[in-house]
Amino acid sequence: MATRIRLQRHGRKNYAFYSIVAADSRAPRDGRFIEKIGTYNPNTNPATIDLNFERALYWVLVGAQPTDTVHSILSKEGVYMKKHLLGGVKKGAFDEAAAEAKFEAWKKEKEAKEQKAADKEAANKAAEKKARLDAEKKANEALAAKIAEKKAAAAAAQAEAAAEATAEEATEAPAEA
Repeated sequence: MATRIRLQRHGRKNYAFYSIVAADSRAPRDGRFIEKIGTYNPNTNPATIDLNFERALYWVLVGAQPTDTVHSILSKEGVYMKKHLLGGVKKGAFDEAAAEAKFEAWKKEKEAKEQKAADKEAANKAAEKKARLDAEKKANEALAAKIAEKKAAAAAAQAEAAAEATAEEATEAPAEA
């Protein structure tokens, strides 16, 4: 029996959600499976992956062939790194403690890289938000200046009209007297 590690689709239309399963290669995509080893949600940013690491490693070690997408997921989660290190232990290149130390170092480096990327993304969003706010402030100031100019022109016209009215009344009053 050839075993595959693949995605099993769930979720509604246009909002797919996947289970990562170990299944017989002859079974249909959403059909029978041997074991569910995790979930994958590509709808979030970044994609959410919940994986039972030990069971995924077990299936890879016993020869289950992953699909391309699942292979990339397992690589990102470190299953293939751990398999590689266990192969080195089996060959006698180093002991299990050294393999575990190398894996932990790789994991910390990966987390630091992800955190740095997340911080950079947050900084970019903050800078973009600040730029939009500054542009909006400038636009509001320009609009306020135009409105003040119109009000000043209207007030000047009203004052001029009032001055003409008083001047007209002043010229009419001596003429009547």
